[in-house]
Amino acid sequence: MRSINLGAKVLAALLIAETAILVLLAGAVLVKGGASGLSFDSFAPSNVFVSGMSGPLGLAVAAFIGFEATAIYREEARDPDRTVPRATYLAIGFLGLFYAFISWIIVQAFGSGQAVAVAAKNPAEMFFTAMTQYVGGWATDVQRVLIVTSVLAALLAFHNAITRYVYALSAERVAPAALGRVHARHGSPWVAGVAQSVLAAVVVAVFASFGIDPYTKFFLWVNTPGVVGILVLQALAAFAVVAFFRRNRADHGEGHLRTLLAPAAAGVLLTAVTVLVCKRLDLFTGAGPAVNWSLVALTPAVFLAGMALAARIRRTRPDVYAKLATTDVDAT
Repeated sequence: MRSINLGAKVLAALLIAETAILVLLAGAVLVKGGASGLSFDSFAPSNVFVSGMSGPLGLAVAAFIGFEATAIYREEARDPDRTVPRATYLAIGFLGLFYAFISWIIVQAFGSGQAVAVAAKNPAEMFFTAMTQYVGGWATDVQRVLIVTSVLAALLAFHNAITRYVYALSAERVAPAALGRVHARHGSPWVAGVAQSVLAAVVVAVFASFGIDPYTKFFLWVNTPGVVGILVLQALAAFAVVAFFRRNRADHGEGHLRTLLAPAAAGVLLTAVTVLVCKRLDLFTGAGPAVNWSLVALTPAVFLAGMALAARIRRTRPDVYAKLATTDVDAT
């Protein structure tokens, strides 16, 4: 409700704190030389082709979900043509390098020969054990608190994203007009935000009333269809870029790399990753085949429902359909 600026400041503070505690661990491991000396064995190309790597690759790609959210803040950026692309590239670059670096650090903390065994025995405590061993118990306590704040940061980011999607649908007259109201003072889509909060509270209350475990079932089962759905949407968006520029061959100032090669490669790779994630969904949910395939089925079900709704709007409200995704929404 207090606009994206306040939310950005909260997220920035939490991100800096969470990054700092991992940098502290990295520094301690490097200074002490790890468990048995620093080694780059884990970066050997042959490790990519080790049996069972499909699951970790799927998890790694899923960990990047959220970087595409920079685009939804376009209307609230002062110079979106520069800010949004830069923020997106910066997010991907930072996450890629930092994730790889910290993963290597945790391997060094236990040694290349022992890291896999430690992870298999107790993966949830792996980072905490390393922090206690190399930095101290006080740092582990701070790290546990920051785990909670990281969940808060993720929830705030998702809340902001959903709120702005709902606002955009309202502005395009697909969702109820009331959801498109902005705050008189802060200029934020506060009605859509309140609606999202109420919806989240109702869903949590329903799961809680049945005594369902809040993490192993509620969180993982609700979150997993979102992972699959976003990967599918990203793949479709990549192929859509190719299709758009093939149809519109006028001089648009963009080269083949950005209009054909990069999006086509992205579409193929994202499709492959989506298949990997669906095949190893047990790593995401901890559930059996019946639950996993039910969760996967939600993506095509929702997609078909969306197509049916779009067809209905096209038939009954052609003026609204014609303006979908073309309205210049001003959410200042």
